[in-house]
Amino acid sequence: MIEALPPAFIMLAGAMLIGLTRGHLRTAIALLAPLVTIWAAWHVPDGVVMTVDFVGYQIEPVEGGAVRRLFALIFALMAFVGAIFALHLTRGLELGAAYAYAAGAIGVAFAGDLITLFVFWEAMAIFSTIVVCCGGTSGARRAAVRYAIMHVLGGVLLMVGIAGVAIQSGSVDVQAMRATDFASWMILLGILVNAAAPPFSAWLADAYPEASPTGAVFLSAFTTKTAVLALILLFPGESVLIGVGLYMIFYGIVYALLENDARRILAYSIVNQVGFMVCAIGIGTELALNGAAAHAFAHIIYKALLFMSAGVVLYRTGRRKCTALGGLFRTMPVTCFCGIIGALSISSFPLTSGFTTKTLISEAAIVEGLPLIYFLLAAASAGVVLHAGIKFPWFVFFQKDSGLRPADASGNMAVAMVLFAVFCIALGVYPEPLYALLPYPVEFNAYSPGKVIFYLQLLLFSGLAFFLLLPAMKRTRTITLDFDWFWRVLFFRAGSGALLALSSIGQSSRQRSQETLHQLRGWAQGRFGLNGVFARSWPIGTSAIWIAILLSGYVLIYYV
Repeated sequence: MIEALPPAFIMLAGAMLIGLTRGHLRTAIALLAPLVTIWAAWHVPDGVVMTVDFVGYQIEPVEGGAVRRLFALIFALMAFVGAIFALHLTRGLELGAAYAYAAGAIGVAFAGDLITLFVFWEAMAIFSTIVVCCGGTSGARRAAVRYAIMHVLGGVLLMVGIAGVAIQSGSVDVQAMRATDFASWMILLGILVNAAAPPFSAWLADAYPEASPTGAVFLSAFTTKTAVLALILLFPGESVLIGVGLYMIFYGIVYALLENDARRILAYSIVNQVGFMVCAIGIGTELALNGAAAHAFAHIIYKALLFMSAGVVLYRTGRRKCTALGGLFRTMPVTCFCGIIGALSISSFPLTSGFTTKTLISEAAIVEGLPLIYFLLAAASAGVVLHAGIKFPWFVFFQKDSGLRPADASGNMAVAMVLFAVFCIALGVYPEPLYALLPYPVEFNAYSPGKVIFYLQLLLFSGLAFFLLLPAMKRTRTITLDFDWFWRVLFFRAGSGALLALSSIGQSSRQRSQETLHQLRGWAQGRFGLNGVFARSWPIGTSAIWIAILLSGYVLIYYV
């Protein structure tokens, strides 16, 4: 029976029950639903499990596979730990929407056809928009609108591509393809919108920091990683993805280094880290695809840990600007420690999960004979150390004494952070269980002396560079715009100018209309008013002449 039960439906049922219950019953459902989903996902066998006929196409709502199970498991685990973090803080609407969002991600993971994938894809867009809007501020509501517009665009591109593939091939199965025609390019672009690939990336740094401290944790996990899974399934080895991935990597680094908002730093860091995965998918070998899947798994954990750390700081202090923080290690030791573990993991420090997964990608570049790609990835790793490995914990927890003495994380928040911190260390010390879940056999030793020494040197020199350039790292109280400059500045100013012009035209038209109406009124008064031409007393002779003229005209018209 468990094989016939789609895991996404379990999470969706949990989401609905969360919205209908209160108190301890809601807590029990929130903790139980992801665990049951993990059990169900683990038992999904390889191959197509369910089929349904729909408008002449065979729909496959559940298809098992190693990489599908891997992503479904981490999505469900993320929902479980995220629920622990959010207990006693998140409203039922937000937590229910977050669980429905997770259900959409799990549905995408097991979708065997493009129609099912699209349905769950759009469900993710809807419920993630609700999560953003639950930030509760006017900024969150405006960001949610912009977020929804971008994902509607991505959904339209994806739908057009799926329709084209269905017409051309007569099949909607999820299978590897190449971007060689209009339909496949539309699918690829639709996926890249969700992957936050520039120029479609501004929605991420715009929306995620506006979510609540708990909502941002859920947002960091699902949308971009489902895009990574979709690329693994549909476009493995697509060479254009190498360039896209490298651009994402350095784009994320540059904007994260410029940013002053702690959560915007982490948001740009998502773009950077997803770039490593996209680049690996572009390489397309078994080792590279293993690296992309493993790094996505590890990234969900350490990125959620970083957002949890930043969320606790925001919850306790109400501040998110780096220039307004500092010295928090004194009263927030647990939050500080867990934030540092997340920072070390994202920096690929040995004995952390980032090291055992990112080195798979670097190794794939070397094995495939791509030394330039390898050295670019190594240089990018140094940039990751600068913006996320050191900048985030240094400015938030150290740098200066801001005078703030907030309390540390509450019990449930601390449990969630410590749990993910343990995962970061465990997967770094002993990565074999993760390697066993990857889609292809792994024969790789991350801890060869050469790799360890190289990464330690890279990390140490990056740290030295950070502190030497510390004066340049200090940010002002600004928000750095990227492609969102178009709708935040250009489109806004263009729209304001157009409205002003229309208003001016309307005002001028109203003035001319009033003048014309005044002239017509004067003309009518002159003809039909009390003293008008037709209101005056006329002599009998004149009236007789007019009557004769009118009768003559009538007779002439009648006979002619």
